[in-house]
Order: sequence, then structure tokens, then C-alpha cells
Amino acid sequence: MAKTLIRDALIINGGRSFMGSVLIDGRHIAGVCEGDVPAGFPQQNSSREADVKIIDASGKWLLPGVIDDQVHFREPGLTHKGDIRSESRAAVAGGVTTFMDMPNTNPQTTTVEALEWKFRRASEVSAANYSFFFGGTNDNAGLIAKLDGKRIPGIKLFLGASTGNMLVDSEDSLRRFFGETDLLIAVHAEKEDIIRRNRAHYVAMYGENLDISFHPKIRSGEACYASSSEAAALAEKLGTRLHILHLSTAKELSLLDRGPLNGRRITGEACVHHLWFSDDDYRRYGNLIKWNPSIKTAADRDALRKAVADDTIAVVATDHAPHLPAEKEGGCLTAASGGPLVQHSLLAMLDMAAAGIFTPEKVVEKMSHHPADLYRIDRRGYIREGYFADLTLIDPDRPLAVSGENILYKCKWSPFEGHVFPHSVWKTFVNGVEVFSDGQLSDAVPGMEIGYNRE
Repeated sequence: MAKTLIRDALIINGGRSFMGSVLIDGRHIAGVCEGDVPAGFPQQNSSREADVKIIDASGKWLLPGVIDDQVHFREPGLTHKGDIRSESRAAVAGGVTTFMDMPNTNPQTTTVEALEWKFRRASEVSAANYSFFFGGTNDNAGLIAKLDGKRIPGIKLFLGASTGNMLVDSEDSLRRFFGETDLLIAVHAEKEDIIRRNRAHYVAMYGENLDISFHPKIRSGEACYASSSEAAALAEKLGTRLHILHLSTAKELSLLDRGPLNGRRITGEACVHHLWFSDDDYRRYGNLIKWNPSIKTAADRDALRKAVADDTIAVVATDHAPHLPAEKEGGCLTAASGGPLVQHSLLAMLDMAAAGIFTPEKVVEKMSHHPADLYRIDRRGYIREGYFADLTLIDPDRPLAVSGENILYKCKWSPFEGHVFPHSVWKTFVNGVEVFSDGQLSDAVPGMEIGYNRE
């Protein structure tokens, strides 16, 4: 396989930015240099120089590919919304080179057989690297011993009935999941009885046809904190490695450990939509920004932003969850929750960085470095010699106007439609293969099952 030399980019990696070049050889990064390319990097005067493809990246930013630890790519069983092929292609167009898919498919990923099916399917069609969470239920804790921690990121538990019958509310099952495995436990934390109480209260007052403004009242901050705090208390008691997904309130931040990432037992994730929108935006966007947990106040959003900037929050992801436009119609109680984000997550974060909310180095840390470190992913998430060549080149001077013509999600809509991002993704490499370039996707399927370094 020919080598590729990406020359003279602004490399953003490891908390710093510097002018440099990166040599790709096969699937891996063969060298990283700062400043001018030295002689022999590669052998510029050798007879094999023709085997080196040179990419002039002057004026571009070179970042490690994004690792998204929470997506719903809808396969199997819900493929009218999206599938592994369509959504992974949208992902790489947005600079996302690795994803971890959630278990609420049909059938659900709650058996070893269903888990293996997803791995096989991704190996056939995925443009991005992949991994899959195992889904816990009230009835399958006995399968813990059969799970391979070198192949999966962890166990996903729904502590609020966001997705059908995957609610885990059995005390015995929770104690087994929290206490009988060293695997990371990732939770969707919303207290179901509080949600039901709130729903009944507002329906009694205003009837069933509630508009979107009631969504954060029903799926309230109280419901989130009650569930998250119970999970944190149980994790502390049993020594569980707990990761609280899609934090949406300021109050929940008090539950997270601080300090070096490798020493934290309770960590949290923020999603792009909770960092971008507030409940003031429901008037403009309506059901398009209906997610579970709900988007809450501007004060909550600002607290989450601060927690990303000061390292209280470990990672930033998407909770990418496509639905067809027709499924997003209706009232607060009937419109589907969730939306597509993975093509625009990196651009949204860089947009906020341009506004001074974060730095580009912090964006890379939260979307590439920390997911790799948190999950102990093998040789990804950094621009380092010997690591897999998962890379994205950003053009900081070419805006992207999001429109129906360039949206790649199978559902063909985005809450960002009409927005102009100040940057755009120029190229994306997955395992050394150029899968996206200047608005065009290749037909390559270079995605690989990622590995985990477990003790």
C-alpha cells in the first residue's frame, strides 16, 4: 500500500497546536514531525518517492478522528430511520472515525448472539471503526460472565423507560450489574416514577395534546438528578466504574469525580445538543430538538459548557438517534425523541470554540483523546507514531451551510439545517484510507472492530 504524507498542517493534538506533517503507512501513522519535513521523512530522494502520495495541507487543521461513545445507528430492525452503512458514512463526512452503538435496536442487543450479529454486519458495511454496547435488562444479568471486555466498551443500562422495555428497575439486577463486573456501566438516568407523576399532573391540567414546551417539565431536572444520584451512590458502594451519559443539568455535575481521568470511578458525558440548545429554542425548533433527557435551561447549558472547559465532564458525544420527519410530528407525548447529529458534531464544537466557549485543543481532548483514554481503546484517539491513522483535516476558512443537499443521514434532516458553520471537514482517513474528500464519499469500507486494553 502506498504511503501518504500530509504536509504542513496545523496539528491539534495532545493539548497543543503546531505546524507539522504526518506520514501514513498502511493502516498506521508511521511518523509525526514538527516544523519542516526533514530529509528521509519519507526518503524524499529515494526511488520509492513515487509511492508516496503528498497532500498539501497548508492552511488546514489536522485532528485525530472523533470517537463518539454514544450513537444509535438503528440496525437491526429500525433501518427505515438509519443503518450502519448510511450513518457511518455520515459520520466520516463529519470527521467521526469511531463509534460505539447502543443496544436499543430490534432485536435488542441483550444476548451474545445479537451482539455478534452487529459485529458481523459492521464488518461488511461500516465506513468507520465500530464497537457495540451490551444492553442490560431485568433478566439477563446472568450473561455478564460471557461478555468479552476486550471487544465491548461496557454495559448500557436504561434507568428510565426511554426505549421500550429496556428499563432496569429490579434492585437485584442493578446490584448484579454494578457489583459483578469490572466492565464500565453506562447509564441513561431519568427517574421513571417522577416522569410518570409529572406527565399525569400536566395531562390532568391541560389534556393529552401537550406542546413541546412541556417536555422539560415532564422529563425534568428532578427526574435526572434523582436517578443519577441513586446510580452514583450504588456505584460508590460497590466500586463500580460508572459513566453517566448525556448529562443535562447543572446539579448532576456534583456527582462526578474530578482529578486525573484514569483515577475517576464516576464520569460523565455531555452531548452536543445539550451544549448548543436551551429551552428557549423550543419555540423555534419544536420537536426537532426533542431528546431524552430533555434540553433544559440556559443556566444548565452554560454549566455544562463550563464543565467541559474545566474538565469536570470527561467526554463529548452525540446520542445520534435518527427518526423520519413524520415520526417527529405530533404533541409532546407522541413525537419521537432523538435526532441525527453525527455528521455535524465536530463542526458544532469547533463553532463553539470559534465563539470562545472552548478551545480547539479542548474540543480534540473531549471528542478524541478522552474517549480513547476513558474506554482504554487500543491505539486510537491521538496523532502518534504507531497509532491507527484515523485522522480528519479541517478547512478553517471554508464555511459549510447545512442543507438538504449535503445532509447524509438516511432520515435526510438535521436540527442544524440552515446554519452556517465557519469550518468544514475537508478529508477524513479511517485506518489510513481516505474515505471522505472535499464533499465526496468513497465506497471504501475500511472500518475495523476496535480493541480495548483491559487488565
